[in-house]
Amino acid sequence: MEKKIKITINGASFEVEKGISILEAARNAGVIIPTLCYHKDLCVAGNCRVCVVEIVGQKRLAPACATPCEEGIEVLTNTLKVRNSRKHIIELLLAEHNAECTSCYKNGNCELQKLASDFKIMTQDFIHLVPFKNYTIDMYSPSIIKDDSKCIRCQRCVRTCAELQGVNALTMAYKGEHAKITAFFEKSLNEVVCTNCGQCIIHCPTGALVEKNYIEEVWSAIADKTKYVVIQTAPAVRVGLGEELGFDAGERVTGKMVSALKRLGFDAVMDTDFTADLTIMEEGTELLTRLKRALVDKDPDVKLPMATSCSPGWIKFIEHIYPEFLSHLSSCKSPQQMFGALVKTYYAKARKIDPDKIVSVSVMPCTAKKFEANRPEMHDSGYKDVDYVLTTRELAIMIKQAGIDFMKLEDTHYDRLMGESTGAGVIFGATGGVMEAALRTAYELVTGREVPFENLNITPVRGLEGIKEASIKIEKPLKEWSFLEGVELKCAIAHGLVNAKTVMDSVKAGTSNYHFIEFMACPGGCLGGGGQPIPTNPEIRRKRAAAIYAEDAGMPLRKSHLNPEIIKIYNDFLVKPLSDKSHHLLHTKYTPRKRY
Repeated sequence: MEKKIKITINGASFEVEKGISILEAARNAGVIIPTLCYHKDLCVAGNCRVCVVEIVGQKRLAPACATPCEEGIEVLTNTLKVRNSRKHIIELLLAEHNAECTSCYKNGNCELQKLASDFKIMTQDFIHLVPFKNYTIDMYSPSIIKDDSKCIRCQRCVRTCAELQGVNALTMAYKGEHAKITAFFEKSLNEVVCTNCGQCIIHCPTGALVEKNYIEEVWSAIADKTKYVVIQTAPAVRVGLGEELGFDAGERVTGKMVSALKRLGFDAVMDTDFTADLTIMEEGTELLTRLKRALVDKDPDVKLPMATSCSPGWIKFIEHIYPEFLSHLSSCKSPQQMFGALVKTYYAKARKIDPDKIVSVSVMPCTAKKFEANRPEMHDSGYKDVDYVLTTRELAIMIKQAGIDFMKLEDTHYDRLMGESTGAGVIFGATGGVMEAALRTAYELVTGREVPFENLNITPVRGLEGIKEASIKIEKPLKEWSFLEGVELKCAIAHGLVNAKTVMDSVKAGTSNYHFIEFMACPGGCLGGGGQPIPTNPEIRRKRAAAIYAEDAGMPLRKSHLNPEIIKIYNDFLVKPLSDKSHHLLHTKYTPRKRY
């Protein structure tokens, strides 16, 4: 238990944990200290100096986020000196800031804008002291727009890219008035190791980093009467969308979301969870096939551990950082891309629609999905499989633009044929969910029995620890799987690319003994994706995860292989997992990339 010490904040005495920052102690005491560089996900920075406070006995003001509490210190957060200092810092930031607030994508959700409002910055006393800068806007990435004119150099993005993701695509360059955030070698984000994960976006306090949005393109498609516009929604969107539209964090809004999409004018509203179930069938079969080749055929070329391939940020990361391990990836496309390939083949044929007339749209919690949809590999339907990717935030904007009172909507169901799903598909949205879904099905297919966990809840793979491990011993398998008798299937789960790097380094060193690894690029998995509502922090991730598992628990079917629409698509179209047709449409391979 941490030692308690006594401090004074604005004349009131408080008992706090030793070593806690003044900022955190003040917040726990109900005293708000403004800040721009601090974020709960990141280590201490003290860059912006907006959080300065006065400590009795010290001449200089101290940054509250970077100053630990010590026994007996007296902190003043509201003196004239403090208020003036904060006001002047905000004025200086605004003096070199592109203040196109009314047309800025982050208008209404900008931390600098809020501080300017709270401090009532009505004049620009410093604006004539700041020289004009020839700012650049990087729009080359299909996922992220970087606008230097709105950057306040808090370095949250740099720290996010390094600490949370271990990627280091961004860096702080130069000093003084020339200081700026840039991609390495001052390249475009599209030219460096950037994984398009969008974590920099959800940590940026201003509009300096935003997703590249495709709202107008989707509106145009809906308005075009010659087009048939199909939309799919990812598992994590249903537990995030409500935060943008009046609900508390972690509220499930599945039925209302479907109703809103139908009101927006989409011709068919379907569920990415359907192809999440399909992914389990293909990926589980692929894993079992690799195990057979390794254990029975003694094939030296089989690659274990097998790694999941659902997260496009993780895929780009391994292409850049560990290209020699690409053969360890499952060849399965992500559920988004499986859906896109099927909607322009299987669905088009079943509904007698010309695939050339279909516009395939997805709503994802992920900005990297925009990059994935634009990959040259993703045209196996004969067309671009997914035409446009919207984030959860973009969908919320469209709902507001349409004047829909989201909170008053009735619940409706997804359209059929590719809209039926199971709880296993839903939990794809949380870290560990792909692993849990795969184990529920693979264990039952091999043994004829359910996984030996209460209520199908494989708790060792759940939770927000950065790296988790689990194992299941296979006993009394069915005859065709007898070679797995006594095998202890060893699994690992990593979320956040810095944790993925730790696991991959152990694989590279030969010190791991895993058979199967789930990787997710974003902290918390998809529910913490770069396209989710802002703010996203540890507490909010936990609430969204609880909602994901509650949705799973309430589903009538919770195992992918029992989904009747999955059974139907194999009977009518794909034949069986890893068939020639499924391999052509649902599987792919990736390309080694240089680091820069």
